Amino acid sequence: MQKYIGIDLGGTNIRAAIVQEDGKILCMKKSESHPERGAEPVMETMISLIESLDGYQECEGIGMGIPGPINTAEGKIIVSTNLPKLIGYPIADHIRDHFGKPTFMDNDVKVAALGEAVLGAGKGYPIVYYVTISTGIGGALVIDRKVISGQNGHAGEIGNICIDRDREKYNILNAGAVENEASGTAITRKGKAVFGDSIRNAGDVFELARTGNEKALEIVDNMAYDLAMMFSAIGHIIDPHVFVVGGGVMKGKDVFFDKMEKYYRSMIHAGMQPVVFKEAELEEPGIAGAAMLPMTR
Repeated sequence: MQKYIGIDLGGTNIRAAIVQEDGKILCMKKSESHPERGAEPVMETMISLIESLDGYQECEGIGMGIPGPINTAEGKIIVSTNLPKLIGYPIADHIRDHFGKPTFMDNDVKVAALGEAVLGAGKGYPIVYYVTISTGIGGALVIDRKVISGQNGHAGEIGNICIDRDREKYNILNAGAVENEASGTAITRKGKAVFGDSIRNAGDVFELARTGNEKALEIVDNMAYDLAMMFSAIGHIIDPHVFVVGGGVMKGKDVFFDKMEKYYRSMIHAGMQPVVFKEAELEEPGIAGAAMLPMTR
């Protein structure tokens, strides 16, 4: 069975793993990334981490998942708040030249989507749209096991989809952007506005909803409707076979997920009804999906 190397490069840590083509992670190592030191030291850390993996020489290729928009053709970071000193650096070429193996990189959400499409909840479906709902909202499209990055690496930036232009503008996103209305951060903000500082996170709002609190139920109902609006916008363009949904907010799926799907189905054409909603399955979708980049190219 063929093996691949998956890399998760973040602002705090670098993780490297050897992953079988069936998704089994054979070994994994982690090291602090220290991006403030610059690109070359980060590359040295990554190379040492890969070389510490038992059997790395036998792997067929290397894939990397990195936060932010990625120029997948040139293997470079376009924009990054966590890794500013690596913007524009030829990361993929550097690793490819050192190891002599096919090397690819993409956004961390996109490689997680690829992992779910190839190995997880989307396995067997030709068109998979992956959505992660946590601090923010992100997404990615996978067609026939190929993740779509777009012309500028921004494909799937669904958090900026406007679901109501008459709402308040909070940051660089559009007024009424779904990320500012239905993400974990948004639910926490709305919960604090109603219940005060007793709300620490979205989970506290979900717990109040479970007890039947009417104000919490209203927040959750609005969240479900706003998410359905987002899915409707995606669905009418993509018409996928399956939506795979992951992220920390899914811990509260019992209070919003069924409502969201019901609202969604009321917004789409009759011929689009066969679409399936599934919860993400993989424990390590990012690193497993990164390893799938060289396998699916």
